[in-house]
Amino acid sequence: MTDSVTAPDIRGASKPATKPARPFFSSGPCAKPPGWDASQLATDSLGRSHRSKIGKQRLQYAIDLMRETLGLPDTHRIGIVPGSDTGAFEMAMWTMLGARPVTTLAWESFGEGWVTDAVKQLKIDPTVIRADYGQLPDLNAVDWSNDVLFTWNGTTSGVRVPNADWIPETREGLSFADATSGVFAYDIDWAKIDVATFSWQKVLGGEGGHGVLILGPRAVERLESYTPAWPLPKVFRLVSKGKLTEGVFKGETINTPSMLAVEDVIVSLEWAKSLGERGLIGRSDANAAALDTIVAERDWLGHLAADPATRSKTSVCLTVEGADEAFIKAMASALEKEGAAYDVAGYRDAPPGLRIWCGATVDTADIEALGPWLDWAYATAKAAA
Repeated sequence: MTDSVTAPDIRGASKPATKPARPFFSSGPCAKPPGWDASQLATDSLGRSHRSKIGKQRLQYAIDLMRETLGLPDTHRIGIVPGSDTGAFEMAMWTMLGARPVTTLAWESFGEGWVTDAVKQLKIDPTVIRADYGQLPDLNAVDWSNDVLFTWNGTTSGVRVPNADWIPETREGLSFADATSGVFAYDIDWAKIDVATFSWQKVLGGEGGHGVLILGPRAVERLESYTPAWPLPKVFRLVSKGKLTEGVFKGETINTPSMLAVEDVIVSLEWAKSLGERGLIGRSDANAAALDTIVAERDWLGHLAADPATRSKTSVCLTVEGADEAFIKAMASALEKEGAAYDVAGYRDAPPGLRIWCGATVDTADIEALGPWLDWAYATAKAAA
């Protein structure tokens, strides 16, 4: 902690009178949908095989709800796979990379993780285009004769791609989008996406452990025409006798899923369907705008992502003037102890700061109520430093 922190007007030095009704601002697992209650979960599939008639029906129903809410074209397949978003993206990398050169974009922790896997595990020597936390690489520098790996929304940096305009329709390589904090929160041009992955625990507020793999027709073609040089673990195998294992995309999962988690995400998806994708995006936009107002009113608070055009509207990462890791920990601990905000410290690999989830399951009123509590936590931590 340095001595350079100045705040001539520390509003909220005393505890605010009103707390967020739901102080769940974690960036994963994220807040449950408004009104969620465990009693809403159907239980008929529990204790049954996921391969039973009811098990497959419920898994297919979850897939159907995802397709309908996202407006995903019939050309794209949806599969439920193990290992959350990480497992889904690893599955895509291990089964499809190696057919042509690879470019990886990295501007936050998970993008760097895909670089590590490509270099150290698959040993494919990719072209790596990096940017510092808070920045976005030059998207125009991407060579689309390569397969290209990128994060749609950098959960740990609060930086996102602005849209899919930088992806050419006539690309030779495949586009691989780690979209775990982006699906259901942004308008994604699916014609530009060959592979997308996400997890239920982000925008849907579902439970962790399950990933979703979305494949466009060009990705299916790659799977059916290319065999990687390396051995594939069983949970990664999507092809049998040269053909896509279609059952994976009809609720016949490769491994045993938690049917309790499936029933939980069905509740979230039914809520999401009631709003529609535009409604979900609108809620995220309103939350991010409310947080922008909080930041603009405080000299000591800022955005890690300087450019509003590429600033996340879900996992919003904030800077605190002069704060080090210990100071941020003190702020986050004070907020948690008071039940005013949970899990708001930035990601461990990111610069010290706060991270506030603004996805659709969060209510805007709770973001607005957070502002005075940030003032209080800042003043409290500063007084103790």
